[in-house]
Amino acid sequence: MSESPASGPPPQIPATRAPARLPKPATTLRQRLAELRGPSVAPHPLDARALAALAANPGCRRRALLDGAGVDKAVLATALGSPAAFGQSQFAFIRGNAFEAKVKADGGTELLRLLAERLGGGADAPTGASVPDLTAAGPEGRAARTALALREATAAGGWALLDHPMLALEVAGSPAYLEPDAVVVHPDGTWTVVEIKSFPMIDGSADAAKVGAAARQSAVYVLALERIAAVTEGAEVGHKVLLVCPKDFSNLPTASVVDVRKQRAVTRRQLTRLTRVEDIAASLPEGTTFDPGCSPEELGTAVDAVPAAYAPECLAACELAFHCRAKARSEGAVESLGRSVRGELGGLTTVEGVLAAAAGKEGDPSDPTVAALRRAAALRAEALDGVSGVRACL
Repeated sequence: MSESPASGPPPQIPATRAPARLPKPATTLRQRLAELRGPSVAPHPLDARALAALAANPGCRRRALLDGAGVDKAVLATALGSPAAFGQSQFAFIRGNAFEAKVKADGGTELLRLLAERLGGGADAPTGASVPDLTAAGPEGRAARTALALREATAAGGWALLDHPMLALEVAGSPAYLEPDAVVVHPDGTWTVVEIKSFPMIDGSADAAKVGAAARQSAVYVLALERIAAVTEGAEVGHKVLLVCPKDFSNLPTASVVDVRKQRAVTRRQLTRLTRVEDIAASLPEGTTFDPGCSPEELGTAVDAVPAAYAPECLAACELAFHCRAKARSEGAVESLGRSVRGELGGLTTVEGVLAAAAGKEGDPSDPTVAALRRAAALRAEALDGVSGVRACL
């Protein structure tokens, strides 16, 4: 006899719990910068000259991001239709390389003679110095090899000449790799930066603007060397840099000592003020890219999404300066008139607003800036009336 089926509802099969969703891995800074640069675009190296210019304008988030991401600003400016109109000529580049090779010939004999003459305190020039091999794979490998060579040379207690060492310095949260012309290690553990330039030194002095630029560039190298010296026993980075240039109008090398303590302090302070690159990148709209393969309209939108701090001084230091100047002029921004003018105008941010305040159409008369503008406008009108009266008499 068969059993009757059990009464009641059929047993319920418990529902299978869906697997918990794992959090999406956060995009690393390196990946984010590669997306901004363009997936197939190699990073453009940040040299000391660009780094010195970046430190001179720490409020420019646009340059901080583009340099940190390794974007080639010259290519970007050309794609935007505002190519940079400055740069070193091919002739000057070849001449500079030839002069540098002459200074470093024979194991740096002439360079060491100049170093002893300017920084040796009357001591005889060293007869020779070790020249360590700094070749390695990639900038990271070269930077590590340079740090090792500096430590070994300091521990050996002799003279050493590092030809084109690679130094690393963190800028706005992103590493920058720098390549000075040379670094000399003294027997007492002092490290001296050597800058070799092709502009002439006439009667013992060179162009002040060029020497100042070389000093700011050398200060960046000193900062990078100090990171290595901090973990190297017996090492000390000298604050005096040896600047080697052609003597008068010849091709014979001569040298002078440049104290970069002031430039080093200013550069250090301004680099610490730079907004970190990941903070700037996080504020951009999704999909923003500076890939030169994009259309000029897309690139213009991407560039304009990053705030800039334009000043006329940028024209001599930044490849994007002409684009930023055109944008500032189209918006009537007073920054296009210079930092000093911008500082004097207080809360007035546009040229139109300044003119309206001077004409008495806008602004609070009790505001010192507005009062000064109206007084200047009155004096100008009075002077022009006087000129008109003189012409009428003639």
